[in-house]
Amino acid sequence: MDYKKITETPSNHENLELMDTQTILQKMNEEDQKVATAVKKTIPQVTKLVDELAKRFEMGGRLFYIGAGTSGRLGILDASEIPPTFGMPHERVIGLIAGGDTAIRKAVENAEDATKQAWVDLMAHGITKNDVVVGIAASGSTPYVVGGLEDAKKNGILTAAITNNPGAPIARIADIPIEINVGPEFLTGSTRMKSGTSQKLVLNMISTALMIKIGRVKGNKMVNMQLSNDKLVDRGTRYIMEDLGIEYLDAEKLLKKYGSVKLAVEAGRG
Repeated sequence: MDYKKITETPSNHENLELMDTQTILQKMNEEDQKVATAVKKTIPQVTKLVDELAKRFEMGGRLFYIGAGTSGRLGILDASEIPPTFGMPHERVIGLIAGGDTAIRKAVENAEDATKQAWVDLMAHGITKNDVVVGIAASGSTPYVVGGLEDAKKNGILTAAITNNPGAPIARIADIPIEINVGPEFLTGSTRMKSGTSQKLVLNMISTALMIKIGRVKGNKMVNMQLSNDKLVDRGTRYIMEDLGIEYLDAEKLLKKYGSVKLAVEAGRG
């Protein structure tokens, strides 16, 4: 190993069990405040990834996240929120986790050590050169992710990596490495904390910016969101009221007739 595993270095805080509750929370919060600054430094690399993704999405390409444990779950979370938020089909952004769906809720022993499994999982989705694979691993050395990125790259697929250890294996493999150095965790080695938070922020940036770039947002509104409950119908109605300058009931009628904010607004202006 020729890189420093910052995610495994000792916490900046000692004797946690001797702290009172408020001190524990204050110290955790102090560490959390370092996360946004670390993420800010990755914006140039995230920009490259989003622009490459936008090109490929216009050609029908897809975004795959691969990860294990917390990192894998975060990828699945981001992917699962794309259809309701932006009205995109489920198969355009896909999260894959070592151990399969069982691992979303329960750890699957040794699953992350299966070097060739990620490529098997990707092939099951018919991956092509128009797609992009983003490997997520705080350590940057998870075999499931390392192997998946290596195989994707060998097959001419654009790869990116999100890791909290600069210079880690997945950062060296990926075409676009996103290295978020958040420093040691408050609880030594517990990467579900600052590392996980930083990954979630970057995933939010990637998917939201991508959806904006490919036209799934209008102004600052989710005009393609799925109208799956009363709250979202109300939100969509208010978007239409604002855009068209009409009363609530008229906006609601348009929304229910056309089924989406975007189509309702276009009809109202037409």
